[in-house]
Amino acid sequence: MLMHVKNISESCFYFIAGHGKGWAFSPSDLAGRFSRQQADNLLSDLTWQGKIRRVARGMYDYPRYSELLQMTLAPDIAEVAAAYARKFGWRIEVSGESALNLLGVSTQVPARYVYLSDGPNKRYEVMGAELEFKKSALKNIGFKYHESSLLVQALKALGKDHVTPAVVDKIRQQLDPKRYEKILKDTQGTTSWIYEAIKEICRGENG
Repeated sequence: MLMHVKNISESCFYFIAGHGKGWAFSPSDLAGRFSRQQADNLLSDLTWQGKIRRVARGMYDYPRYSELLQMTLAPDIAEVAAAYARKFGWRIEVSGESALNLLGVSTQVPARYVYLSDGPNKRYEVMGAELEFKKSALKNIGFKYHESSLLVQALKALGKDHVTPAVVDKIRQQLDPKRYEKILKDTQGTTSWIYEAIKEICRGENG
C-alpha cells in the first residue's frame, strides 16, 4: 500500500515537472489523472516536501530557482494567470502595462498585474502581488502562445516611436530563442509595424 501511494505521488510529480520550472496549476489540471480527493492529498504532500509551492488559494507552481541569486524566484504571473484561465474556462489577454512589466521593459515594480478576460471581474493575491482579471471585449485573443499576446500588447502600449534598440534588446532577453519561430508564425496577422518589431526581437543577437 505504501509503495502504491509512493508511486502515485511520483507519477503526480513527474507530470508537474514535465511542464517545466515555473509552471502554475490548480487541482483541476490533474483531474484527468486523479480523483479530486487524490489530487488535493498529493498536492498537500508535495507542498510539504518542498517540491511544489502554494502561491494562492487553490493554486500552485513548480518553483524556479536562480543559481545566480541562490534563491527561489517569485511565481511567474503569466503562468498563474493561464492556470486560472484553464481552471475557469476563461479566455484572457494581458493588459499593455502588465505586458511591459512582465517583459522587463517597465522599470516600476508592479504590485498589481491586470489581465482582460471574458469571465467575471476577479482579484487574487499571489504571494504579495495582486492579479486582477477585468471583464472586457477581447481583441487579440487568437494567439496560440502567451508570449505572442505579451509581445503584441507590450508593443501596442509602447507605441511605434518608442520601440528603440534598447527596448528590443530588453524584450529579447525575456524570450526563449526556441520559441522565436512559433511566435513569428503566431503573430503574422498583427499590425505591420508591430510584426516588424517582433521580427527584429526574434532575429536574435547574432542576426
